[in-house]
Amino acid sequence: MAESDWDTVTVLRKKGPTAAQAKSKQAILAAQRRGEDVETSKKWAAGQNKQHSITKNTAKLDRETEELHHDRVTLEVGKVIQQGRQSKGLTQKDLATKINEKPQVIADYESGRAIPNNQVLGKIERAIGLKLRGKDIGKPIEKGPKAK
Repeated sequence: MAESDWDTVTVLRKKGPTAAQAKSKQAILAAQRRGEDVETSKKWAAGQNKQHSITKNTAKLDRETEELHHDRVTLEVGKVIQQGRQSKGLTQKDLATKINEKPQVIADYESGRAIPNNQVLGKIERAIGLKLRGKDIGKPIEKGPKAK
């Protein structure tokens, strides 16, 4: 077998231009002569302290766009959860453990801060035995076989 040294590797290549060199006028002109794609873009308010100024267009756009916000659980649902939980003698932590959620989730639902999630509402309904969705909020759930 021929002896070869697999540990040493020689790479011959020229280093590319640094960022400062690539931005120079000379480098840009050379790249254009070679036919390469050159993209130039002006930075908005570059070198000025204008990041907090609001232009007229931005204010106009804010007035025109609609308010986008998520619906929250109603306070009525929160009160029903609280009353149902207390009637069963459960703390927020106990109820959360029972439905495999964090105690903060129960606190958010009771205070009306939570964004409604049907899966979580369903688990709470089954745990406290009261309806939380639809028109019969606060009424007991009828226990019976599911109709197919």
